[in-house]
Amino acid sequence: MPVVGDVAETMKAILAEWDRRRAEPDRKALATWWEQIESWRARKCFAFAQGADVIKPQYAVQRLYELTRDRETFITTEVGQHQMWAAQLYRFERPNRWMTSGGLGTMGYGLPAAMGVQLAHPDALVVDVAGEASTLMNIQELSTIVQYRLPVKVFILNNRYMGMVRQWQELLHGNRYSESYMDALPDFVKLAEAFGCVGLRCARPGDLDGVIREMMANGRPTVVDVAVDEKENCFPMIPSGAAHNEMILGPSGKDSPGKPVSEEGMVLV
Repeated sequence: MPVVGDVAETMKAILAEWDRRRAEPDRKALATWWEQIESWRARKCFAFAQGADVIKPQYAVQRLYELTRDRETFITTEVGQHQMWAAQLYRFERPNRWMTSGGLGTMGYGLPAAMGVQLAHPDALVVDVAGEASTLMNIQELSTIVQYRLPVKVFILNNRYMGMVRQWQELLHGNRYSESYMDALPDFVKLAEAFGCVGLRCARPGDLDGVIREMMANGRPTVVDVAVDEKENCFPMIPSGAAHNEMILGPSGKDSPGKPVSEEGMVLV
């Protein structure tokens, strides 16, 4: 107990000294930093062009947000491009509604996380925004979800690649693709039905809203297989071994880092 008391007294003394000094921020340095941030924002890294034929993954996340925003909704994610698009485009307006493994890179996290969230919030809408590769890491948990009658929704952005790996191989490794293409995927609709879930598929932008509404309304565990653009990349990205001010802001060459990716950086991916 005395140790706790000593720590508390020390903290009080630090805060008192902070107040006494009335330290002011370096406003000139802050202004320069905000100018840099605004120049990055002006690049509009999140921008995309949605056409009539192929679903852009960003559009799928946007529509999911718009159609669920008025409900008590919790979002979990796996790891990969879909995780980044969910973070960028699903507007989390309340705390503790976003469950993700962050930079830990835990593929397979989202489905069991959704199961736990649904148990804690039985009346809420719980959606695992997933990639097809991550979904396969813990697909067997659909059995647990069905057994406990949990109406978890799995919203797969299916681009038939390990998308983040493919993106690195395209942009930083000269399009030398290796083991990133998913050439033996299951039929997720049939697989969902085999577990006792509802299986839905969507491949056209005009059908997306109806499929999301059906997912929300059925009250059962549901897997939605959304076929999205296979070659869409996620920006901004920081090349391995590079600094934050060397991030790639978009697909054009002028947005690439000022120096090539180092050999040391390449071996990290």
